[in-house]
Amino acid sequence: MYYLLITVSVVMFGIQFLFSQRYQRESGNGMVATVMLTFLSSVTGVICLGIINGFSLALTWFTFLMAAVTSLNSFLFTVCSLKSLEKINLSLYSLFSMLGGMMLPFAAGLLFYNESMTLGKAICVLLVIVALALTVEKGNKRGGAIYYCGIFVLNGMSGVISKIYESAPYEKVSAAGYSMWSALISVAVSGIWLLLIWRKLKRPSGKAIVFAVGSGTLSRIANYLLLLSLAVLPATVQYPFITGGVMIVSTVIAVITGQKPSKKEIASVALSFVGILALVFL
Repeated sequence: MYYLLITVSVVMFGIQFLFSQRYQRESGNGMVATVMLTFLSSVTGVICLGIINGFSLALTWFTFLMAAVTSLNSFLFTVCSLKSLEKINLSLYSLFSMLGGMMLPFAAGLLFYNESMTLGKAICVLLVIVALALTVEKGNKRGGAIYYCGIFVLNGMSGVISKIYESAPYEKVSAAGYSMWSALISVAVSGIWLLLIWRKLKRPSGKAIVFAVGSGTLSRIANYLLLLSLAVLPATVQYPFITGGVMIVSTVIAVITGQKPSKKEIASVALSFVGILALVFL
């Protein structure tokens, strides 16, 4: 059942990335447009998670602290992403982002939560790393080493924070409640930011709003499902599965939307698929 939850999350993430790309086509990827995306998607997330949680506002100090850390990490990742794309090409950005999203939670599970290393896990991680490396394209941009580190660490910390929250012995609210509080804090922070730059705001188009709402709905629910599955599945299983799965789903979506994958992209999908099989069955 929990592998099914992760698979559903992976599909949601793939579609969410598509919505985010379409939003950027409509509104651009500047700071104002990005803050607007954060605000709209977080409002949608609050509503969706509120429905799941019965709009319960139960709260503990630990939940609030971790929700605030999650929101701050997400905000810093967004800012670092904008800056990094000015210095590095998209393929390198994707490489370091997805590699961090897999390796940091994986390492945390091994080092701090006594999760075991198995042959299947080792094969999966190795194949996914090779698959990610195959997607890198040579670009003309130079420098930006600090942004490599930033997107690697910040995206990886998203999974680490989720693992800490799920495993900590402190009093806390449900996964849905925690996810809702994270969204609420993001709404507050991005909303205040928008108020401060009110005069510079450009009203988003109808399409942009639809894409932002779709992105927020899918992202928040997908992360909620992953938090649920962390209660049973170790991080050393979940995050390699997610990284390999997102690569597969993203390529399938690209084909559906009329893009022709390269031979390297097809090879990366094949390697990811074999890695996931090894993870599940070995």
